[in-house]
Amino acid sequence: MSTKSQVLTLLMQQMPAFISGEEIAKKLSLSRTAIWKAINELKKEGHLISSSRNKGYRYEPSDVLSAEGIQFALNPDTPKLSIVVLDSSESTMKDAKLAAINGEPSNTLIVADLQEASKGRFGRPFFSKAGVGIYMSMLLRPNQNFEEMAQYTVIMAVAIARAMDNLASVQTEIKWVNDIYINGKKVCGILSEAMSDVESGQISNVIIGMGINFSLKQREFPEELQEKATSLFQENSPTITRNDLIAEIWNQFYSILDQLPDRTFLEEYRQKSFVLGKTVSFTQAGVDYKGIATTISEHGELVVKLDEGIEKVLSSGEISLSKIN
Repeated sequence: MSTKSQVLTLLMQQMPAFISGEEIAKKLSLSRTAIWKAINELKKEGHLISSSRNKGYRYEPSDVLSAEGIQFALNPDTPKLSIVVLDSSESTMKDAKLAAINGEPSNTLIVADLQEASKGRFGRPFFSKAGVGIYMSMLLRPNQNFEEMAQYTVIMAVAIARAMDNLASVQTEIKWVNDIYINGKKVCGILSEAMSDVESGQISNVIIGMGINFSLKQREFPEELQEKATSLFQENSPTITRNDLIAEIWNQFYSILDQLPDRTFLEEYRQKSFVLGKTVSFTQAGVDYKGIATTISEHGELVVKLDEGIEKVLSSGEISLSKIN
């Protein structure tokens, strides 16, 4: 761990109290000069650190993405994550795939302040801006069968919804498959991909990626998105940091995993769905259909009853809803 990382971690652990430079140097076995340099580097990165000649230094909540900030906000029973924070990334999904190929461990999380080639489901682009969003992907190595894959995307949607509701006091909804909405506008999109072992027929790696609009003002969205997208804090100043939200999302995710095979999360997913009971239109295998969305199956599939009375079971990735009444 670098000197800067050690100092930042210790300052966070002391919040909201001050800690003297002498005490920092003693705890970390570093020189006062090294401490001074590290604190100045942290300030240049945007971290808010108060200083007092008599009291020392105090860390103030700062919305600077950092591995230390995310680790600090994780629950003790959440698995230790291997966290990489980037200023920018072409795609955190690509970064996570490369991490898988390079043999990085399970629970490797890659977070970027800006994603330059943001893509959602079916390769659709989405808007990205530095400092106001969260773009991250997690590498998991579950060694499970393909039929168990669907649970990860459903669990992820519930985890994000819980985290936003708990920390930001909002009421999220879920649009099948895995888009998170607030007040009828999209605030988060989720993308999951699996890598398989051909011989065993099992999933060797799962990568779950997401883009979250955190504090982008409504007027700052491109004009064509202003009626479709929103942010968690679209007008008011954030009451939490991005590190807080990231950590709580993974706290909730791993909490649900720990409770399996209990599937209470699936009922939460259904209750938050704004699709069920409504008329939906979709295209499947080049044919247009319309019907009533009746339920979400145990595997996360959407069941639609067509006008002719026939039921269609829609799986993640094979369709895109085109209309909801």
